[in-house]
Amino acid sequence: MPLIAMTPTEHHLWVVANIGGIVIVVAVAALLSLLVYLVKVIDRRVVMIRDTLKEAEQSTANTVLLEKTAQGVDAVLAEGLEHHLFLGRVLQKVRS
Repeated sequence: MPLIAMTPTEHHLWVVANIGGIVIVVAVAALLSLLVYLVKVIDRRVVMIRDTLKEAEQSTANTVLLEKTAQGVDAVLAEGLEHHLFLGRVLQKVRS
């Protein structure tokens, strides 16, 4: 089996091409690994956001009670205002 003779320039170019190919393969592998890592991070954060939205949905499920609660708070405030006005009138009579 005869050997193919190469000039030193051809040999040098083949070595450079092989090294360049290895560098490119390593770079592609690194970039793909980074992509896989980032996709996993995104997936985890999507799950966190989904869970947060479910919690928000559950916490706002009882907003029907807000109107009833607001009416109760208004009633308490109105009664407090009546007491305040009554005490103000009583104190005015006492000071006079």
